[in-house]
Amino acid sequence: MDWENKKVLIVGMARSGIAAAQLLHSAGAVVTVNDMKPAEAFGEKLDALKGLPVSFRLGEDGLEALKGQDILCISPGVPIDAPIVKAARAAGIAVTGELEMASTLAKGTLLAVTGTNGKTTTVSLLGAIFEAAGKVAHVCGNIGYPLSAAAIESKYDHVIIAEVSSFQLETTETFHPLSAAVLNVTEDHLNRHGTMEVYTGLKRHIFDAQGPEDFAVLNGDDPACRKMAVKSKALFFSRLHEVEQGAFVRDGKIIVRIGETEKAVCEAEELRIPGPHNLENALAAAAMAFSRGVPAPVIRQAMRTFPGVEHRIEFTRELDGVRYINDSKGTNVDSTIKAVQSMKAPTAIILGGYDKHVSFDPLAEEIAKTPLIENCVLIGVTAPQIEAALKKTGYTAIHHAGSMREAIEACRALSKPGGNVLLSPACASFDMFEDYEQRGRIFKEIVNRL
Repeated sequence: MDWENKKVLIVGMARSGIAAAQLLHSAGAVVTVNDMKPAEAFGEKLDALKGLPVSFRLGEDGLEALKGQDILCISPGVPIDAPIVKAARAAGIAVTGELEMASTLAKGTLLAVTGTNGKTTTVSLLGAIFEAAGKVAHVCGNIGYPLSAAAIESKYDHVIIAEVSSFQLETTETFHPLSAAVLNVTEDHLNRHGTMEVYTGLKRHIFDAQGPEDFAVLNGDDPACRKMAVKSKALFFSRLHEVEQGAFVRDGKIIVRIGETEKAVCEAEELRIPGPHNLENALAAAAMAFSRGVPAPVIRQAMRTFPGVEHRIEFTRELDGVRYINDSKGTNVDSTIKAVQSMKAPTAIILGGYDKHVSFDPLAEEIAKTPLIENCVLIGVTAPQIEAALKKTGYTAIHHAGSMREAIEACRALSKPGGNVLLSPACASFDMFEDYEQRGRIFKEIVNRL
């Protein structure tokens, strides 16, 4: 798309909105930025736009600023049924999202990963694989580094690896990754999407612009993924059985097979990242990298050295023989179930946070049948719901805390040498924290001061 002289209103001035304004300015657009928050609420974040001919409409509703615009560009936090989106469409103003817009201006080979869980680990591992292959890799998207920011820096021989959320997929039309993956689909974000059918359809939407020469990587162990119809070459990954095309485990080895070529990548035990869910993430990354021509020995090198990502089953500290583990990125039930399954010692777990209107019954059932989860300390808005779900299973080792500090102190008192304290809330963070990253940082800060 030619953005030259297009009048574009950007709504939502978080990281992606600021990066979108910079990118659109570089593409010749006439940019106006809008957010309900006033300028002072952003602190130094808006300094990136100083000196640019950008119009600011902050601290006000965007409906007034919409007049006279050619295009409305929304950040992921703005739902597609928001009043400003409806007003734009009624006025014949085109609506796009930051991810879609940035993909029209990004250079290089585009790969993308979505799914309920595992996205950040998978894209980060892919970045390590391509860097080991000698490529400049931009790991971006819904990971704190927007695709717009990567697009500004990108060149045609670079690789762009985008983590993509269901929120971002609401506004994609031409977004075209040459290799894309759906890692899994479990209940999440129903407060925004309403039904699992809508949510699953958005995940599958990542493949819509692909053609017959592209690759769609799907979890062969996930019923929702197996049913997804694609126009591209389907590659499946499975840790439970062999697949015809894709990545799987045979005799303890990670194997990749595409077309007539089959290669052993590495022993599954060589992975540094723990847990069966991370084996799945590694299989997906192996299939995607191999589909783009990365040799098996290079993939092996990266997999043997990749340490994992911050806030995902991240070891923080050992104190008095107790290991403290930060899994603040466990923002939904399925993610926390995977963290629970990864524990190898008696564990006190911190649960609770912002309400996304999901059932906690599957998590409660997993905890009840896992003797190693000896205590649950509950925080946040969802504490009563989690308590009710746990009690339904007969689980009674339930405690409450009013803050992260109180929760950590409670876990410390409940834990013995050889045990774990695990923060894996199964909820978003917005009732008590700015985001899951801030929640994880505060957990680590408190633990490191104990």
